[in-house]
Amino acid sequence: MEVLIENIIIYSFIAILFVSIVYFYVRKEKRNSKAVEEKIKIAKEEGLHEPVSLHPVVDVNSCIQTGACIAACPEHDILGILNGKATTINASHCVGHGACFHACPTQAITLCIGTEKRGVDIPHVDQLFETNVPGIYIAGEMGGMGLIRNAVEQGKQAVENLVRKLDKNVVADYDLIIIGAGPAGISASLAAKKLNLLAITLEQDSLGGTVYTFPRKKIVMTSPMDIPLYGKIKLRETSKTELLNLWNDVLGKNGIVIREQSKVENIIFQDKRFVVETANNEKFTARKVLLSIGRRGTPRKLNIPGEMSEKVAYRLLEPELIENKKIVVVGGGDSAIETALLLAGQNQVTLSYRGDSFGRIKVGNSQKIKSAISRQQIDVRFNTNLKSIEEEKVIIADTLSGEVTDLENDLVYIFAGGELPTQFLEKVGIKITKKFGEAILKHN
Repeated sequence: MEVLIENIIIYSFIAILFVSIVYFYVRKEKRNSKAVEEKIKIAKEEGLHEPVSLHPVVDVNSCIQTGACIAACPEHDILGILNGKATTINASHCVGHGACFHACPTQAITLCIGTEKRGVDIPHVDQLFETNVPGIYIAGEMGGMGLIRNAVEQGKQAVENLVRKLDKNVVADYDLIIIGAGPAGISASLAAKKLNLLAITLEQDSLGGTVYTFPRKKIVMTSPMDIPLYGKIKLRETSKTELLNLWNDVLGKNGIVIREQSKVENIIFQDKRFVVETANNEKFTARKVLLSIGRRGTPRKLNIPGEMSEKVAYRLLEPELIENKKIVVVGGGDSAIETALLLAGQNQVTLSYRGDSFGRIKVGNSQKIKSAISRQQIDVRFNTNLKSIEEEKVIIADTLSGEVTDLENDLVYIFAGGELPTQFLEKVGIKITKKFGEAILKHN
């Protein structure tokens, strides 16, 4: 009898302990879910819940709530656990690194681009990075992968794929012409060298592509990556200058020279090879072509009077050299915010944005701009558009009231986004489709 009572006490204790654990676990889960719900509510109010580029989509039927995706994401509050399943919170902050995709043990995450309402133009590219035009490949930002590490990996993989289809019997100047010397193009150039391909890299501006256009002291948020002929490197908060120096060093040690200021205007398929024509009236022939020109190579214009003035720029290179100027920055994205913040210390800065709030910027930039506004370091004017740019002033209009104001002005920086080189791609024969929430990267 004593043994029975003893067993009852033990089992009762275990039952109570089990029920207590379950109770506190469920209570914790509800509390966490409520916190995530609140974050999603705030994200929707601030316009951060809707994705703008590559982003994770969770299959709730496969998700088992390990939290691996959240732990793997180097950004803040992109994903959270809601009612026992992973979900997106600040989807517009996602930079498409894919860490969540690789970390999920049940393969419940797919990386998609566009949404049901907002489409994104993407050129047709298969899993080997080859376009619908046989022999022309695309890697990097233009194909939907914008993060530096992803672009580097794609540049390398594209070259590894195309070399398998290389026909050495075709007479041409080069095995491969790489167009664009951003992260993907540099990686591809190194991979081509490693595989003993005769290659040339053409860049319309300067080494680094879009990265080169960043302000000198801008921090480039990167993650560990594997650079061909160099190896694995671990970079976290690396400046633009440090990254460019690294690339120059690697290219120099391997005897690779990037042909800068060589804008490609046309690609023609002729005699089983590609003829690449540049704006400098040069012609090169190759067995294969890799496009790594990015999506922001052509800044979007405002198409207003005076925009061709010398005081108008679409990128900021050396902010420390600009002092005591009356400056207008146009745009509401990270580039516009960062430019305004860099110039505000030693200049009078007005930030004009057509929207009513900064909805899709990084958390750090959001905090900094709010602080600058509260300290009256930057004059932010929401719901405004520039109407014209004159020698000593700009004309700015309020889109709600219709009120038009003259502002004394010395410099104008425009960050209205970039345009996909659609005409160039279509002339080459590459198909472009608008993706509405379609998968770019998914598990087989």
